[in-house]
Amino acid sequence: MYVPMSPPPVITANNNTSTSLNVGEHPSSHTIFDRYSAAAKRYKYLRRLLKFRQMDFEFAIWQVIHLFIAPQKVFRAFQYRKQTKNQWARDDPAFLVLLMIFLVVSSIIIGLVLGMGFFGIIKLVLWVVLVDCVLVGLLISTIYWYIANRYLIANPKSNIDVEWAYCFDVHLNAVLPLLTILHVGQLPFLNSFAVTTSFLYCFIGNTVWAIAVGYYIYILFLGFSALPFLRNVHVLLYPLTGLFLTYILSIMVRWNFTQMIVTFYEYRVGHKRIP
Repeated sequence: MYVPMSPPPVITANNNTSTSLNVGEHPSSHTIFDRYSAAAKRYKYLRRLLKFRQMDFEFAIWQVIHLFIAPQKVFRAFQYRKQTKNQWARDDPAFLVLLMIFLVVSSIIIGLVLGMGFFGIIKLVLWVVLVDCVLVGLLISTIYWYIANRYLIANPKSNIDVEWAYCFDVHLNAVLPLLTILHVGQLPFLNSFAVTTSFLYCFIGNTVWAIAVGYYIYILFLGFSALPFLRNVHVLLYPLTGLFLTYILSIMVRWNFTQMIVTFYEYRVGHKRIP
């Protein structure tokens, strides 16, 4: 298992040995090689999903812990991977497997707390895993991939670009703390948050949401800041302003986020709450 003890050497966009194009290498041949290499890496990654013995769950657990206590160290590991394996994205699906297990377990518990039946819980698990995590994750990753490559590349004339798979990994890193805070932090009060319109429960529930979403944005910022060939990455923190204003407004008008989401989940799975 690899545990990064110190930051790896920094890669700069102005380095003569580019991370995407070696000196004297023809761009077109390099592009073809990159496409072939990316396809091979995706195939290898998907194939390893079925081989649990080849997954490094110890390192994946290390990443989970440090996403809460020292997220910068997690992205130093990504920098080390780039220098040793020539790719920013994970080549081991262990982290993804742990995330899916957490989502399944936490969704089952939430379904039980909300009084859903067996089939309602199954529907909830499928919605959370396939729609909320996978499909929404693919969409968000694609948006940030486009923004990074279109607007944040320090030298647009270079052949350096942001890997889409890395953007997806950054999203996974950010969504794990987000869902942990929401699924675990609100669990003891979930029914109270969902049915009451009191100011106190609205304040507590919306504060939990603000913390979770704010931390998600921060992890995204750290993920793209780890790429040395990007510039003006601080713009990814701008949504925090909108988040703060939305939070203040929601408290003023008693717009309970948790109540809204629970109602949405119950509607999706066809669950009717018993008064």
